[in-house]
Amino acid sequence: MTFHPPHFDPEHFRWAYDGDNGVATITLSRPKKKNPLTFDSYAELRDTFRALVTNRDVRSIILSGDEGNFCSGGDVHEIIGPLTRMSMPELLAFTRMTGDLVRAMRACPQPIIASIEGVCAGAGAILAMASDLRVAHPEARTAFLFSRVGLSGADMGACAILPRLIGHGRAADLLYTGRAMSASEGHDWGFYQRVDEDPLAVATDLACQIATGPAFAHSMTKRQLDMEWAVAIDTALEMEAQAQAICMATNDFTRAFEAFSAKQKPEFKGD
Repeated sequence: MTFHPPHFDPEHFRWAYDGDNGVATITLSRPKKKNPLTFDSYAELRDTFRALVTNRDVRSIILSGDEGNFCSGGDVHEIIGPLTRMSMPELLAFTRMTGDLVRAMRACPQPIIASIEGVCAGAGAILAMASDLRVAHPEARTAFLFSRVGLSGADMGACAILPRLIGHGRAADLLYTGRAMSASEGHDWGFYQRVDEDPLAVATDLACQIATGPAFAHSMTKRQLDMEWAVAIDTALEMEAQAQAICMATNDFTRAFEAFSAKQKPEFKGD
């Protein structure tokens, strides 16, 4: 079974859909340049994640790179060079568009698991950061290297999201220096949830495990994890009370109870 988002056929990356498990895989595929992004691939990724909002067949997503690297960031000649010749309105349109990609990833209800090998730099590090879970090869190197090219670390939500993942001081270290974070550092700091010689296999197992769970409840968890960043505990408790009550009204909740009573494994359908 093959699925494409409505009215969308990707041109700048590979798309695969495992209909048996409900897992989609997006593979950045410009391996000769270590899979950099272009103006078109930014927009196409954004549109893909937006289209997935209304798709119930895809229950989890793997984001990976081709041939031993994840993503080297924005293409130097196809993005960086042209940016130096743009007007301020054009520059702002670009930075807002790249931010919209992160918005689309966070608004996408399916959990996104990033499989990281080799180079994961600049915008590539942001794609990893914006995913829900991350699996790294032991030799993976992740660098938020914006300062190395004369730019702020405040890029695509990095100053908001990265400190929440690894802490303010560690985020400041990476954003000020642009140095590479090793896989072992990333794991110790909570950026990576797994480190393995075959990150794609581990990411696939994790995606399949998540996909067998209650899709609606998972989407609720993802939404609440984002929404509760900046609210008081009392507000968060009320938000979670409402969210959980909604989940208790789903058929998946009833199925889980019936399966438990029958000493069987529940089959979740996402409704």
